[in-house]
Amino acid sequence: MDQLLREATRTGEPFVVMAKPVGPICNLECSYCYYLGTAAFYERPHQFRMSDEMLDTYVRQYIQASPGPVVHFVWHGGEPTLAGLDFYRRAVELQQRYLPDGWTCWNNLQTNGTLLDDEWCAFLADAHFDVGLSIDGTPWLHDLQRRDHNGHGTYDRVLAAAHRLQAHGIQPDLLCTVTDALAQEPVAVYRALRSVGSKWLQFIPIVRRSPGGGTTPDSVTPEAYGRFLSTVFDEWMHHDVGMMNVQFFAETMRVWAGGTANLCVMAPTCGRVLVVEHDGAVYSCDHFVTPEHRIGDLANADLGTLVDAPVQVRFGLDKRDGLPGQCLACPWLSVCNGGCPKDRFAFAEDGAPGLNYLCDGFRRFFAHAEQPAKHITQRVRGGASAATVMAELRAQTLERWRGVGRNDPCICGSGRKAKQCCWSSRP
Repeated sequence: MDQLLREATRTGEPFVVMAKPVGPICNLECSYCYYLGTAAFYERPHQFRMSDEMLDTYVRQYIQASPGPVVHFVWHGGEPTLAGLDFYRRAVELQQRYLPDGWTCWNNLQTNGTLLDDEWCAFLADAHFDVGLSIDGTPWLHDLQRRDHNGHGTYDRVLAAAHRLQAHGIQPDLLCTVTDALAQEPVAVYRALRSVGSKWLQFIPIVRRSPGGGTTPDSVTPEAYGRFLSTVFDEWMHHDVGMMNVQFFAETMRVWAGGTANLCVMAPTCGRVLVVEHDGAVYSCDHFVTPEHRIGDLANADLGTLVDAPVQVRFGLDKRDGLPGQCLACPWLSVCNGGCPKDRFAFAEDGAPGLNYLCDGFRRFFAHAEQPAKHITQRVRGGASAATVMAELRAQTLERWRGVGRNDPCICGSGRKAKQCCWSSRP
């Protein structure tokens, strides 16, 4: 094991840090939030805000530990805008102070958008921030899940923030969680997100454990998640190739085309995406902010040492080494690699632990999307226009639907009636 750890230590390779300038504090009470509970790790009263001194330490250490020439700063939460505009003005000043000549910083703010007024948007545009904006599809689904402390829905405020960002020249990445309720309306959700006018979507499955060891009612089921992804993929390939990017589709197609996925959940190992909390504590991963996954703090160690510490390397290797035999024999291993470790609590067909809870959903999607995805890549590489490729795919799909009625079995093979499955996604 020690030899494996030495071989896996990748000193000098890029890594990413998600900084939490206000820790778990948020101005919303989203029904599925996994982070608010981390406030219990701190004694009360506690100041949930990164100090100026810690901000200086963090920025300096991160730049010093990065191989460059681009350093990626991700600001997360909780709700990171609660740190205030002056905090980010100071962060940008520190970045410029510590950057070596010829290096640049890339900043990404992940936000619920409710506090973004024109002053915020002007700053973000001037400082060249990218913005990830949380918005859960249709108004009623968003307001069902993403409410403020008074119980009021926030969709209208978030949509206004999206348009305000766009008016300042920023196209936000739209971050949509997929709960069990949202998964039932894939076409309506996708079309609502598309109508915002942005060009990049991320779908984030909600999987939460219940005290009894199962999953919570709002967690998306594997079957529903696979059907959701497949239906959205059909809508995308028929209408939006070359015009809209859906992260999971783009990453999967990159692997099928011979490349390497950028998403940590699709990589063979993990451990290169750390979390720095508001107090300087460093954790293995955003989904593992627990006392047992606290690997150090910036007051007593530097980031470059912590990301390559044996305990963190072992954390990353466990993703690969804990795969059950069912995964190792799976034809989709190269695009899945077991998925996120936080969801690997199911059991394989032979009873072995470590199977991803969403495995059946992933397998359904990969089987559904592989042929058209490879067709898109091949034709576009061959010089065909996106419009031509989409017309070809629509014709192929219409041929498959020929003679199928609403009450007939769906062409996807789910066993459901067409009207209860893929009927609404026909081209």
